[in-house]
Amino acid sequence: MRVSFLQTYPIFGKIKDNVEKVFDRINSTDANLFVLPELFNTGYQFKSKKEVSELSEALPDGYTTKTLIEIGRKKKIFIVAGIAEKGRGRFYNSSILIGSKGFIGVYRKTHLFWHEKKLFTEGDIPFEVYNIEKAKIGMMICFDWLFPEAARILSLKGADIICHPSNLVLPHCPQAMITRCIENRVFAITANRIGVEKRIKGQKLKFIGQSEIVAPDGKVIYRASTGKEEIGVVDIDPKMAKNKNITPLNNIFKDRRKDLYKPLL
Repeated sequence: MRVSFLQTYPIFGKIKDNVEKVFDRINSTDANLFVLPELFNTGYQFKSKKEVSELSEALPDGYTTKTLIEIGRKKKIFIVAGIAEKGRGRFYNSSILIGSKGFIGVYRKTHLFWHEKKLFTEGDIPFEVYNIEKAKIGMMICFDWLFPEAARILSLKGADIICHPSNLVLPHCPQAMITRCIENRVFAITANRIGVEKRIKGQKLKFIGQSEIVAPDGKVIYRASTGKEEIGVVDIDPKMAKNKNITPLNNIFKDRRKDLYKPLL
């Protein structure tokens, strides 16, 4: 199975330009699954809910989703993409899944970061796993990486690949996702962006790039640069994620001591 991430530099508010750029890159790249960054079509640093309202889209009828559906059907591929979702008077930082037959599903970011809490509603959809023919995938978004429960529940539900649209500014995630992959024995595709946004006085956000594809054994198969737009493409065998054994006597799920974890529940 061939998987890909797009590491981009979106221009805030220029939805058509940002989407067309991604459309062209997907169209010229050979892969079965593409993962795009968080809020890839709008940019990240909203000044107000009014801006969110103006730039967010209803699903599945918004311009961005329709455009991705078009390329998904044309190339018979799957796409995971982060967008601002407008729904019933609320706004969500969401990740959508598109396939060869159109819109498949949405995940709404569970763990909102910093000023996102002033702009978006916390996710209200459970972590779900989808069968995309060659693999089972789950979605989480950016800051979800800090909460091991997110990757764990997706893995327990059978995900072979965790698709992770991101707008990372903190330096820790690229290394932390190695741990998430080892402790769950899954693949992870983190699609981050690059560049700087300083639309709010006193708040300069520098995005760290370093999009990556990590294997179930923690090997970084591909890691992008910190400052260039890139397309990462690698071939993987999703069956590797089916094997949850560390030794002949150790299985990462069977060895869990749920009787001692009750305070977590």
